[in-house]
Amino acid sequence: MAAVDEEIVREYFEQNGFLVRQVRKYQVQARKKTSDEEIDLLVYNPAFIKTGRKPDFFLFASELPHIHRAMVAVKAWHTGRLSPATIRSSPEILRFLEEQVQKEAHRLFAVETLEADPNDEMLKILVTPGLPTQEPYRSQSVALLQDKGVDGIISFRSMLLDLLDRVEINRSYGKSDSLQVMRILKNYDLLKDTQMDLFTGKKDGKRR
Repeated sequence: MAAVDEEIVREYFEQNGFLVRQVRKYQVQARKKTSDEEIDLLVYNPAFIKTGRKPDFFLFASELPHIHRAMVAVKAWHTGRLSPATIRSSPEILRFLEEQVQKEAHRLFAVETLEADPNDEMLKILVTPGLPTQEPYRSQSVALLQDKGVDGIISFRSMLLDLLDRVEINRSYGKSDSLQVMRILKNYDLLKDTQMDLFTGKKDGKRR
């Protein structure tokens, strides 16, 4: 499933104009990951225009133009939410924030145009199934992630809704299995309820 999860994240960023690099093509098992293996994806926005503000912590599609470059860690178990207890008991979730991993990410991003601006920050983004909906657990989760150094989070629900909104049923997405499956499901009206949720969520101008 790891390949499917990363493909969804990759499609999401590419559909929003980013260049995406998948650092490795294999899955690590039976040992601890090395620094470069903690990096799932590196994303770069070639259309970035500096606006003087950072993107919000909750990253919807409307916030992506404020991201220049980022390291993305994909944590997708799809059976629960990222609660404070989960964050405290599973240090591997935030291992991508370790200093050696950051150094490796900066090395991979060693491009002259990026190095010219010392204030050009590489963001650390965590992709998760979602956070708790009830307080105080939601706020506690956000505070823990921010204290550890996470710059932003994206939920799989948010990404999938954005992709579903972009997929057109009269196009064949032969180069992407994920988009093609979404197109087929939309074509047979199997995603009608999900799309209704999407349009309801647009009231505040953000895809949820």
